[in-house]
Amino acid sequence: MIAVPSIWHFAMMNNQLIKILKEIDKAIRDIESNGEPENLYGPIRYILDLGGKRLRPLLTLLAYRLYDDDFRKIIRPALAVEVFHNFTLMHDDIMDKAPLRRNKPAVHKKWNENIAILSGDVMLVRVYDLLLEIEDDFAKDVIKRFNSCAVEVCEGQQFDMDFEKREKVSELEYLNMIQLKTAALLGFSLEMGGLIAGAPENDLEHLREFGINMGIGFQLMDDLLDVYADKELFGKQVGGDILSNKKTYLLIKALELAPVADYEALLAWIMATNFKNEEKIQAVKAIYDRIGIEKLTRRQIDKYFKKGLKEFNKIDVSQNRKKDLLDLVVYLMNREK
Repeated sequence: MIAVPSIWHFAMMNNQLIKILKEIDKAIRDIESNGEPENLYGPIRYILDLGGKRLRPLLTLLAYRLYDDDFRKIIRPALAVEVFHNFTLMHDDIMDKAPLRRNKPAVHKKWNENIAILSGDVMLVRVYDLLLEIEDDFAKDVIKRFNSCAVEVCEGQQFDMDFEKREKVSELEYLNMIQLKTAALLGFSLEMGGLIAGAPENDLEHLREFGINMGIGFQLMDDLLDVYADKELFGKQVGGDILSNKKTYLLIKALELAPVADYEALLAWIMATNFKNEEKIQAVKAIYDRIGIEKLTRRQIDKYFKKGLKEFNKIDVSQNRKKDLLDLVVYLMNREK
């Protein structure tokens, strides 16, 4: 999952962005289900209120504003990507046996797995309710493209689970997995905003590719920050991926490039069951440092950000219309937490 901890902080410096984020939050509260039984609708309210940063609907609305200023008329359809994202988190947490979501108990821990599955199912139905509010001229095309994206997200999740059981995963396999699981929805969020605004097909392709490349870059940045972030800024355990032996880009490249001694040491830490957390983090980080993993990862991040911006520059609208979206993305590209 892409962590985006400071969109609200950035938006406070931009009147248009803070206005849009407030509208999104108000609309989220309006759609939260108050029905019965409580054990079906309570978990939906809970996960939507857990403090997500609303990046995906924000991207949809900013993409729409490239062509039309009246973003309010598509706020509810834009919420579909937020509800879908949280639906995937609810089900992913069950599959990953994750106890926490945004530092609070995951839905399946606060309630139970059966409740989490069923509440997630209702959220997916709500996604289609929201998409059906799109004007008839665009609804069928949006839903068709959403379905393709949703399948890709599921494919990515399955690859991710498969990788947990494999000793080796290639760089190409990992990049493909994060493109499907994480980046595809960012690409669709932007594409949907442009499509509903009546953007030409060339622009829709550039918006989608822009989002996909930026999404891959953001996920690689998350992998990097988990090891190299300033602990005070990061706001959570630095080195959590190392402790859980998560197959991030850093670990995959280290296993690929490490000389024999470092490779064996890295495998020993991966296999270890009795260790001090800080000792393992520092030992693995030292191996990364010797191989130059931080520099390699930053180079890859830069590659995808440049590819994304190249696609963004091809979108056929004025620079003035692009400003808010570009400012947000550049800010997120340069984050260190």
